[in-house]
Amino acid sequence: MSNDESLRVDGDLEKVDVVKSDSASDTTDPDAGLSAEEREKIDKALLRKLDWYLIPWLSLLYLVSFIDRANIGNAKIEGIVDDLNMSENEFNNTLTIFFVSYALFEPLSNILLKRLRPRIYIPCIMLGISLFFVPSGKRQTDSLTAWGVVMTLMGLVTNYNGLMAARWFLGMTEAGLFPGVNYYLSCWYKRSEFGLRAAVFFSAAAVSGSFGGLLAAAISQMDGIGGKPGWAWIFILEGLLTVVIGVISFWMVHDFPDTATFLSVEDRHRVHKRLSEDNQASARGEDFQMEYFWQSVKDPKTYMGALIYMGVLGPLYAFSMFLPTIIRELGHKSTKAQLLSVPPYAVACVITILVGWVADRMKMRGVFNMGISVFGILGFGLLIGSTNPKLSYAATFFGALGIYPGIANTITWVSNNVEGVYKRGVSLGFVIGWGNLNGVVSSNIFRSKDAPHYRMGHAILVAYLAIGLLGGSILNYIYLRQENKNRREGKRDYLTEGKTQEEIARLGDVNPEFMYTL
Repeated sequence: MSNDESLRVDGDLEKVDVVKSDSASDTTDPDAGLSAEEREKIDKALLRKLDWYLIPWLSLLYLVSFIDRANIGNAKIEGIVDDLNMSENEFNNTLTIFFVSYALFEPLSNILLKRLRPRIYIPCIMLGISLFFVPSGKRQTDSLTAWGVVMTLMGLVTNYNGLMAARWFLGMTEAGLFPGVNYYLSCWYKRSEFGLRAAVFFSAAAVSGSFGGLLAAAISQMDGIGGKPGWAWIFILEGLLTVVIGVISFWMVHDFPDTATFLSVEDRHRVHKRLSEDNQASARGEDFQMEYFWQSVKDPKTYMGALIYMGVLGPLYAFSMFLPTIIRELGHKSTKAQLLSVPPYAVACVITILVGWVADRMKMRGVFNMGISVFGILGFGLLIGSTNPKLSYAATFFGALGIYPGIANTITWVSNNVEGVYKRGVSLGFVIGWGNLNGVVSSNIFRSKDAPHYRMGHAILVAYLAIGLLGGSILNYIYLRQENKNRREGKRDYLTEGKTQEEIARLGDVNPEFMYTL
């Protein structure tokens, strides 16, 4: 399709002419003739600008989303199970159903993000599902606050069935945020820069554990106000916070580099040039075709990434939902248990960012996953064998260190080694969707009859980390190292023989010139 034909599809020749002149597909170098020192100074300023406009607000969105999905763990120790007359199995069902809807709606979210623009899509999936379910002729604002309202209305439920329905819709409306933002950020940064940004973004999950515990401890003091228990106020106030932040997001989230309004025309060219130098297809326009979907399905890296992510995400959800309960069972009151859940998350947040920074500088990911897994296995191993409350509490720090840094590092590793914007989006959707489906398992392994030590639950988490995070990372590392060796020795050159430049470009990470990040 020609450029002019593409313009007519959008039905706005004047608007698209502007985009054409500004397009990131233009290889013009706005800094031609400048010295290397001047180029480096401009590049650093551009990177700071991208960080400032993209990372803080997106991290805030994930902070809010993780608080909203994990605060049911705080609500449990404030009495929601007794107040709603739920059995242990019924409470676990309310945890499980979130992951079912979350995983079901995740895989295709990145395709929608690319087609519908981040500035609209990301706030809408945070606030609700209006993009998909608003009847024709009705204003989108009629249902813009679904996510926030679902969270708020969880504070008004009076029985098990109501809580189940709320958790289903919460999972459905949150499904696209995490894979969407990671995919979105991978279209802005070089592969050697993405790890730190992904780590800062994901560290919001660790911060949510700290902040969520403090917030829950404070809000629970409202117990009895308005005739509502403390756990209800946790849902109501945190839900209202989500609504406010979601509305503001329409002005705070930006589109892809080609059309982002905070960039000048020259800066758009600079972003394109940086990605081109990094051999990323994100630098050029790409229309969705089913071949990109099938490339992902046939790629063994997709399945190894899913195994690794399963090995770290299963423990993540178990840890975040049950840490307050585990601490309470060690002999602490509910408010103190909320507060004692803060330090492990705070330490994990710092280490997550540190691992992202070091892995970027070393341009290696796998060895960090392997090292991280050892901390997690040690931590949950200690929890299996310990009967000393102080040692058990110390073990939760090792557990957090073995989980949180591995999430961002794994997502970065997958992104680094999948080229082509749509293939990468599909692969991330599959990897993250499969990982989240394991929340069904992790939400059912800490049974009340196993209290206070929960040895079975901790043993299952050790297995997740040993088989998935450690074993999967070793397998993926060996595969990628061998493939790089084959490419350096010219054993994959036949893949480009007889192909045009356009056909070679569409090979993505199959291109023999593309070297995988280990």
